[in-house]
Amino acid sequence: MSVHVAFVGNPNCGKTTLFNAYTGARLKVANWPGVTVEKKEGAFRYHNQQFKLVDLPGTYSLTSYTMEEKLARQYILEDEVDVILDVIDASCLERNLYLALQLIELGKPVVLALNMMDIVQERGMEIDTHRLPEMLGVPAIPVSARKKTGLDVLMHTVAHHAENGRDIFPDHHHGNKESTHIHDHHKEFVMVYGDEIEDKIDGLQARLLEAYPDIVNPRWHAIKLLENDEEIMRKYPIPLEDILDRSYETDIINQKYDFIEEVIEECLFNKNEKSQRTDRIDALLTHRIWGLPVFLGIMAMVFFFTFTVGDWIKGWFELGLDWFSDGVGHLLASAHINEMLQSLIVDGIIAGVGGILTFLPNIFILFLALALLEDSGYMSRVAYVMDGIMGKLGLSGRAFIPMLLGFGCTVPAVMASRTLEDPKDRLKTILITPFMSCSARLPIYVLFSSMFFGKYAMVAAFSMYVIGLGVAILTALAMQRLGKGGGKYNLLIELPEFKRPSAHTIFIYVWEKIKDYLTKAGTTIFLASIIVWALLNFGPGGMVEMGAQGSFGAMIGQTLAPLLSPAGLGYWQVVVSLIAGIAAKEVVVSSMGILYGISNINSAKGMETMVAALAASGFTGLNAYALMVFCLLYIPCAAAIGTIKKETNSWKWMCVSILFQLGVAYLMAVLVYQIGSLFFS
Repeated sequence: MSVHVAFVGNPNCGKTTLFNAYTGARLKVANWPGVTVEKKEGAFRYHNQQFKLVDLPGTYSLTSYTMEEKLARQYILEDEVDVILDVIDASCLERNLYLALQLIELGKPVVLALNMMDIVQERGMEIDTHRLPEMLGVPAIPVSARKKTGLDVLMHTVAHHAENGRDIFPDHHHGNKESTHIHDHHKEFVMVYGDEIEDKIDGLQARLLEAYPDIVNPRWHAIKLLENDEEIMRKYPIPLEDILDRSYETDIINQKYDFIEEVIEECLFNKNEKSQRTDRIDALLTHRIWGLPVFLGIMAMVFFFTFTVGDWIKGWFELGLDWFSDGVGHLLASAHINEMLQSLIVDGIIAGVGGILTFLPNIFILFLALALLEDSGYMSRVAYVMDGIMGKLGLSGRAFIPMLLGFGCTVPAVMASRTLEDPKDRLKTILITPFMSCSARLPIYVLFSSMFFGKYAMVAAFSMYVIGLGVAILTALAMQRLGKGGGKYNLLIELPEFKRPSAHTIFIYVWEKIKDYLTKAGTTIFLASIIVWALLNFGPGGMVEMGAQGSFGAMIGQTLAPLLSPAGLGYWQVVVSLIAGIAAKEVVVSSMGILYGISNINSAKGMETMVAALAASGFTGLNAYALMVFCLLYIPCAAAIGTIKKETNSWKWMCVSILFQLGVAYLMAVLVYQIGSLFFS
């Protein structure tokens, strides 16, 4: 039988790094039934004992407001959790102890993992790891998830407490204050409140036990009733009028922090020693004027390396694909395979899937850079910097976090809107997040900017990210003016200590993203390539010559092409590629390769052939830029559309999102092409 361990902690406490240190890549990501909030599960074996580890969303408190916090609390309360592993950022001990006290009050076995002890030492602080467990009544094990120190001792402690339960009892004097309460709760509980609150807790406990004899931990439930916790009041209705004259939440919070001050005074030394390095860096990165230009400069550097380093590696991929495509073609021809099947394999599957795989180095560099920025602690600074701008849009800077995630993938970015408390804010964020340029669009930018903009290719591609961000902000501003959003919000977000990124954490993050990309290439793009090939090779009269006017693809494209002519996209091949791109944005590139019969569209020879074919029909750099803008802003991929439906729980808002983005994309592409035509005619 396995030990079920729930990893809990504040955001940015190193919880996921510690989780990955135990599970490695042997983890799975699942959603709670009915909602798209992620929990990570992993298996771990220690001394012939099997452990089931669950990494829950970060939370500051068990008094939950956001969907993620509510689900984390619900999971912790389940009986199947054997041990709660509270991961604490030891360099910010005072802030982290508030959640620890709430977890201890649950009555389940709790083990504290004092993470980031290396940073504690760097800052000249010391923690009394003997006195701290005495005052809290739970084990406190020093660890460093990044350096993988203390992990065996921590898991040994978890195994011991899963088997034996609580065997440490609190030893604290609370400033030698004498209690006049009828019960000496100091011998029983870690957190003891003033006499007035303890009297009310006793009264509520008695009523809870009378009404619900099987209730687990009536003291914790009584405390939640004193805080007017809606979920507990709804789940355990009892008469409250003669006991609960008001909400005691503020009193309970204040008394918890009073106790935390006592703990800090006895257990933490040299706490006023600050990290001067972090302060100096933050003076620039979070500056009210320079913070935003620095962010844009960092992102420009990210895309510089994405192009320069990625393109150098990509060259080797292209040579490999050319060799593979030619080899398969010769092999099929020598085996006298049917010509239609040869065309399907070489011109359809290899051209479509292979063309996308050559962009893998660019995708790898992008995800590597984003992972480094996230694990170093910089992403929280970006949300802080953006708080002023987002506030003018009626959103907190926290809403910028889903937008940042949108640089990687729209699906988790839309899911991240769950961290926002107000439903209107969540809806607004869901509507604007798809305008952020996800990694699936990067192959489109790389291909067309390389073909048409030469040494300015990186600038052209980077401008897509700036345009996407600008359109998202303008959309949010328009919605705010129309009264579709909330008011100004104060941002409460942790600015973690800057740290050296963990190579292990970076590896897992990048590998998961690359694996998703390869999976998409082997499924969605594979099927889309076959469908596009079929549309181009078959028509009402049967099989036609590749790209002939009588194919279904040509008929569909020619019907819709006039609608896109004002945007400079009135080419039936472009129309078919855009339609195919709804399955996955990378398919736009693979479709163009199939449409023009180019086996490796991303090679130098392939791009020359493509440019010549496009130029013959009047397609110029201005058309290419308009196409990039349209691909940036138009309908998100099928997976993102499905996620929007789940998150809004509304077909109406899903359709609104699709039509709205299509309209914005069309308008922007028309403006780019028409205004550009005045200068580049």
